[in-house]
Amino acid sequence: MATVTTQGTVTRPWDNYLTDHERSVLRQSGYGARQGFGTRPCLLIVDVTVGFVGPRDLNVLESNSIMPDSCGEAGWAAVDKTAVLIEAARAAGILIVYTRGLEPTADAIGSGRWADKNSRWFAPGRQADALDIVPEIAPKQELLIDKARPSAFFGTPLLSLLIDANVDQLLVAGTTTSGCVRATVLDAFSLNYKVSVIEECTFDRIQASHAINLLDMDLKYADVVRLAEVQSYLLTLSDERT
Repeated sequence: MATVTTQGTVTRPWDNYLTDHERSVLRQSGYGARQGFGTRPCLLIVDVTVGFVGPRDLNVLESNSIMPDSCGEAGWAAVDKTAVLIEAARAAGILIVYTRGLEPTADAIGSGRWADKNSRWFAPGRQADALDIVPEIAPKQELLIDKARPSAFFGTPLLSLLIDANVDQLLVAGTTTSGCVRATVLDAFSLNYKVSVIEECTFDRIQASHAINLLDMDLKYADVVRLAEVQSYLLTLSDERT
């Protein structure tokens, strides 16, 4: 997540991974412009399930040994921030959609290439309650979409729901930053939605993957924004409703 130095400068998760030369290239490229927020947003919570965070009191190695998708402490830090985000979205009265993956079937037909790329694909920690949304941020009356592939759009009714609600902006939180979040953001970009990825509300099991994928999305496909900025935006929508 971003930190503030003693001089008051806000740093971003990717700062420590860039050389001075690369910073110069990025400044010259023109990428990374801000597109801003839309007028009819939807908050999309991607795959924040029990299996993707694991037990709260375990670090990522301990947690991942039990639940192969677990991101450990990084996941729980994001869950706590996401709870704040969801409450702000509910207060603003905007559409909220959750996604989660499907339980692997014994015949692997529905798993596609997932079963080829993960030697622990059929481990018990990817089944049963591992697919439940984390109780701390569980849906109340919001929509929950099951998906079989990384993107929340692939093979799901998400696009038709967004069209029906006249949505022009996606606020994206969830996991993993390098996987399902990125895939969803790229599809949303290709469908011409404005996209904002909330920095503190996304997470990954490998911090380098988290940081560099946030950078890449911020440069080309989305605005990677801070939670406080989104809260202020949602507050303006709440004021418009009163």
